[in-house]
Amino acid sequence: MPVQNVAIFAKKHDPRCQGVADDLINWLEERGCRPLVEVHLASHIGYSQGTTAEAIREQAELVVVLGGDGTLISVARLFSGKEVPIVGVNLGSLGFLTEVTVEEMYPVLELCLKGAPRVSERMMLEVSVRREGREIEKHHVLNDIVINKGALARIIDLETKVNAHFLTTYRADGLIISTPTGSTGYSMSAGGPIIHPQMSCIVITPICPHTLTNRPIVVSDDSNIAITVASSFDEKVYLTLDGQVGFELMEGDSVDVRSALKTTALVMSRSRDYFEVLRTKLKWGGQ
Repeated sequence: MPVQNVAIFAKKHDPRCQGVADDLINWLEERGCRPLVEVHLASHIGYSQGTTAEAIREQAELVVVLGGDGTLISVARLFSGKEVPIVGVNLGSLGFLTEVTVEEMYPVLELCLKGAPRVSERMMLEVSVRREGREIEKHHVLNDIVINKGALARIIDLETKVNAHFLTTYRADGLIISTPTGSTGYSMSAGGPIIHPQMSCIVITPICPHTLTNRPIVVSDDSNIAITVASSFDEKVYLTLDGQVGFELMEGDSVDVRSALKTTALVMSRSRDYFEVLRTKLKWGGQ
């Protein structure tokens, strides 16, 4: 079936956004497609037919994200469970996720409209928070979840179990649980390994652990990870999802993490591979 409904999201304040979005809308309409332009973006670029994010989630057959990795990650959470291909178009420098350049956008979209995109299926994490035995939050993330202390707090104690087996109680500034996709984010900055995005595993990375022998550990994707805020010394502790959504945890709260049943389908560039992206982003040496 040909693609008809194409969603457009963007980093609205990027100076290139309006011109690229306007051209994309015209290009899609010329090909008989219906652009579904998110309402805030539509208002920003003067497009009169904006669509709510909720309506776009239900109708879109293809998603185009204009911006950087952060913009794409927020859209990926919106489409969690829908398995709709997402094209990440980077308006600036090459991204780990938004690896399609503006110049490559239309050839890639032509393939998408023909039903022949190059798609990378990325695992997501399902995260739930339990307080006094009751689930109070449940979310899906593409990159990572982070439990960390407030700016002036002392180190926190995070009792961690994997498949109900006690791993350790991390005494640290915090703890990062990431997907392979998220391994090049905060986890890497904290000393975690780079994991190829096609692998199926979960990375546990402590942030500034009190015990220097606490090292990052990689567990299988069928692991259930349970983290309990064992002691916060009456200071604030926060849970952050993909670096964008967060809330405060209380002592005794349990954060349960496992791989989600659904994945995120990212449309990849046909002109470069993952290792070229790594070399470019991390400024590794020559050939």
